[in-house]
Order: sequence, then structure tokens, then C-alpha cells
Amino acid sequence: MKAVIAVMATLMLAGCATNGLSSRPAICAKPDSEQELALSLADNMANDGRLYASLANLEGLPENLVQVRLRKARVLRLMGRNEAGPLYQSLLGTCLAADGEHGLGQLAAAKNDYATATKHLERAAKMAPTDDKMRNDLGVVYLNQRRIPEARFEFMTAMELKQSNSLAALNMVTLLIYQDNWKSAAELANRASLSPQQIAEAQSRAEKLKASAKKVAASQGNRKTEVAAASSSATK
Repeated sequence: MKAVIAVMATLMLAGCATNGLSSRPAICAKPDSEQELALSLADNMANDGRLYASLANLEGLPENLVQVRLRKARVLRLMGRNEAGPLYQSLLGTCLAADGEHGLGQLAAAKNDYATATKHLERAAKMAPTDDKMRNDLGVVYLNQRRIPEARFEFMTAMELKQSNSLAALNMVTLLIYQDNWKSAAELANRASLSPQQIAEAQSRAEKLKASAKKVAASQGNRKTEVAAASSSATK
């Protein structure tokens, strides 16, 4: 009897250990030195805007490497190609799961599907909390939904994680202008050395957000009026 109990206990412990390990990101194979060089070259080409050349270099590398799939997904996303989605999806459950969630969030945000984008980007930020780009992108999605406190938190986090992140600063300036906090917006723009063109871009985005908020408020007001009118008719 004791032996049976011992065996059962061992099996239970083994099951717990297996479940715990399966929830962790898998360990990914590392590219060799030649593959690393090719990946670096593809990155440089993509950063220079040479997306087709970057993709051509990546196509010569084995797709079983998650590092290759991530870069392909990024290039295809920038090209507006549908193949990006499955590639990002294939990264979930790997050591690059956070990047997969990030990419899926970016794709959803580009379609103005902010609910889906929020889910993916929140998961990405939870997996990689010190990634300033992920925190910034989550902030943008919050801002587009006019979730101002959450957006501010993400932009502040991104700026402090990487002080040279001018994109997060630009987004924070947009938020401040949206709130008509021109003094703080000007101070931050000065500290971040934003150009007049960038400040104009932030102002334009803030105005669009205000216009969108007014439309939503007007639509909600019209619905309330219609409901009230319908209720009044029903009582006559």
C-alpha cells in the first residue's frame, strides 16, 4: 500500500512539474555565426526601407529558426502582406512568444481592431515588461480608445525604459495636447528635442482624437434621445 501511495505521489509531482514547464517559453535554437550575419544584414536592409531585399535574404535561411520567422513576419507586415499573421502566430509558445503577441497586436491595431490589439499587446507587455516598444504600442492602443490614464502609464514607462525613445515622447505629447495641457506638452517636446514637424504631427493626431470623441459623444446622445422618445411613445 505504501509503495502504491509513493508511486501516486511521484506521478502527481511529475504532472505538476510538467504543467509548470509547459507554461514557460520554450528554449529556442540559436543561429550559427553565418546565419547571425545574414539576419543582421536583413535587419539593416529592413531598417533602410529595403524590404524586398531583406525578405530575399531571409528566404535563404531555414524557417525552423524562430528568429527567421520573426523577421519575415515583420517585413511582411510592413509590406501589408497577409502572410505576416500566421508567422507571428507560429511564434506563440516559443521563446519569442512576446514578439508574436506584439506583432499580432500591431496587425490588429492597423485594422482599427483595438479590442483584439489590446489583448495581444497586454499579453506581450506582461511577457516582456521591459520592452519599451511593446509598452509604447500598448499606450497607443489605449490612447486610441481614449483610455488616458492607462496610455499615460505606458508612455511614461516606455520613456523611462529608454530615454532616447522619441516615439514614446511624441505619443505622450499627443496625449498632453489632447488634454489641452500645452505647457507640459511644450516642456516635454523641448526635452525630447522633437522637431516642429513632429509637434505638428502630435497636434494633428490630438485633434483627430478630439473629433472622434465628439462623434462618439454625439452618437451616444442621439441614442439616448431615441430611447427616451420610444419610451414616451410607449406610454401614450
